Amino acid sequence: MTAYKHAPNRSLRRRLALVSAVTAGGLLLAACGGNATEGMDHGSGGSASATQNAGNHPAPGAFNDADVSFAQMMIPHHEQALEMAKLADGRASDAEIKSLAADIEKAQDPEIRKMRSWLKAWGKPESAEGSMPGMDHGSGGMDGSEMSGMMSGEDMDKLRGAKGTEFDRMFAQMMIEHHKGAIAMAEDEQKNGRNTTAKELAADVIESQSAEVEKFQKILDRL
Repeated sequence: MTAYKHAPNRSLRRRLALVSAVTAGGLLLAACGGNATEGMDHGSGGSASATQNAGNHPAPGAFNDADVSFAQMMIPHHEQALEMAKLADGRASDAEIKSLAADIEKAQDPEIRKMRSWLKAWGKPESAEGSMPGMDHGSGGMDGSEMSGMMSGEDMDKLRGAKGTEFDRMFAQMMIEHHKGAIAMAEDEQKNGRNTTAKELAADVIESQSAEVEKFQKILDRL
């Protein structure tokens, strides 16, 4: 009688223990699976994507109208400086003029690409013509002082027609004026801009082009 009573109790306890173990195991697997999935989502999707997007953004952080205007105006300003610098090949006779022209090409072409990438990321047009009446890319300048230092079409024609010392002197004079215009625009960005990356480039423009203005002035003094 005793053995009979204990056998079903042991069998029942085993079944209950087995059910409990399976249930607990299933809950544990479900919990682990949920955590693992959640962890994978956050690790490879949410935070990683956010970090990646921030890292890939050419000008992360907030920006304002001054940042946009700086890029929109500095691009054509730099483009004209590149056009002027390329004219030195075959026309310039002074070694320093040739060296500075090469430096301008090396520095300003990458800066143009940077600013274009900003505007694209910000969803803004590259051209400021729509918001700035008076812009005249055909003549190489603007009415007013928004893009000071830009050469007129007539100025560019004169530079193209010059050679030797005449070109060196004209190039230095024009580039001083052109650089001073870029410096003024960069100073305005430093004062009114909001985007850190744009303001850093403005600081670089001020530093590098101020140094070049001094070099061009020394060249003029000895020509």
